[in-house]
Amino acid sequence: MKPRPMVLVFAKPPRIGRSKTRLARSLGSGVTARRIATMSLARTLRALRAGSWDVRLCLDPGHARLGGLGRLATGLEIHDQGRGDLSARLDKGLAGAPPGPVIFIGTDAPDLSGALIRTAIRTLHTHDAVFGPARDGGFYLFGLNTSARTASPFAPVRWSGPQALNDVRANLPAGTRCALLPTLIDLDLAEDLYDWRQRARRPIRETEAEAAQGQAFRPIP
Repeated sequence: MKPRPMVLVFAKPPRIGRSKTRLARSLGSGVTARRIATMSLARTLRALRAGSWDVRLCLDPGHARLGGLGRLATGLEIHDQGRGDLSARLDKGLAGAPPGPVIFIGTDAPDLSGALIRTAIRTLHTHDAVFGPARDGGFYLFGLNTSARTASPFAPVRWSGPQALNDVRANLPAGTRCALLPTLIDLDLAEDLYDWRQRARRPIRETEAEAAQGQAFRPIP
């Protein structure tokens, strides 16, 4: 029997001063940034409920309450992300995941859909790793076929910069077969929010249609 895929979601509660701090500074409004964080987290949680995978919601901090979003997290395993930088927290998630397909996602890309997650999992049938690139050079999704001996690819990585995806890919073993999902917008800055509002309806329809046809990824040479 094939192992059931595990999706690890790394999230912060949508609170002023806790989440979307770069967006808040860029917008000049913590209240607006909190609303955007709430919207994006809600869309992510809804996407997670539409598939045959296990989900661990890795919160920072683990005891955080999600308020009105709590109903969308009902039935999900809640884990504490742990201490340290993002590399250390991702390492902890990887170490605690069972062998098999493991998908890491954040909550900054509101166009992430259940169809894209399913495509990522299907891609791991023929590839060793899959990335969902963000427009800023990072990624909204990273998937990996793991075993008990899988080494972490999360350090060193220049997070929150244009080299994050390339750094993680460079840390993978030589010969790793990688593929890319469609590029989405991470809502990190005011210009990201503006662009997403202008383009939101069209990308959602396109990416889900591509995923349904099994054409939503391309190999990395």
